[in-house]
Amino acid sequence: MNISGNTVFIPGATSGIGLALAVALAGRGNTVIVGGRRADLLEKIAAEHPGIGTVWIDTADPASVEAAAQDVIARYPGLNVLITMAGVMRVEDWREPESFLASAEEVVTTNVLGPIRLIAAFVRHLLARPDATIVTVSSGLAFAPLRATPSYNASKAAIHLLSESIRLQYAGTGLKIVELVPPAVRTALLPGQESSAFAMPLDEYVAEVVELLETRPDAGEIQVERVKFLRYGEARGDYDQVVATLNAADPHGR
Repeated sequence: MNISGNTVFIPGATSGIGLALAVALAGRGNTVIVGGRRADLLEKIAAEHPGIGTVWIDTADPASVEAAAQDVIARYPGLNVLITMAGVMRVEDWREPESFLASAEEVVTTNVLGPIRLIAAFVRHLLARPDATIVTVSSGLAFAPLRATPSYNASKAAIHLLSESIRLQYAGTGLKIVELVPPAVRTALLPGQESSAFAMPLDEYVAEVVELLETRPDAGEIQVERVKFLRYGEARGDYDQVVATLNAADPHGR
């Protein structure tokens, strides 16, 4: 993925990593459109960042995804990058089925079905572009589980293997699949995470991501140094220690 000259749509970018990345990419000479469910946040982004486009979208609703895709492609026919940022994270207790089932269904719908729906809605357009990229968003927790968030861990593991699989299918088409693999970052993904000493500062994370996109344009995974502790525990042979350290350092869920 080139770092500039793109037209980028980022659903799930009204806050956190998505918004910070949108602002950073816009500053690098890209046309950026953000999507989200909260109209008030979209209006605020349009006012504070007039160069960034906005689109209402709910990735949990297939009809909304289709409508947003038609809108974005009509208004921005040069679209060549889709970043499937939308996601949710929930603390769950799987010893009590009534306390986790609704949460798990929400997490899977948003984190797995959402990206699948987005790819289905945009892929024909992207395949017709000469230099197109789909960026999926997994997590370091796809490779080492946090005890408090089973559905989130599983959803991000699914995204990792989905990314690996469709990269094989799109080989030779010109459409690139890039997997963004964040560690814990100081966002509002979970209560208290914005001030967590365990989490990476948001500005530092996005700055390192942009640097990696610039210096490694052909990378299949974008891994900041902070996430490699989780990403490669099994390969290093210290997986059990990684899991123990992760859960001891962050017992609530980051």
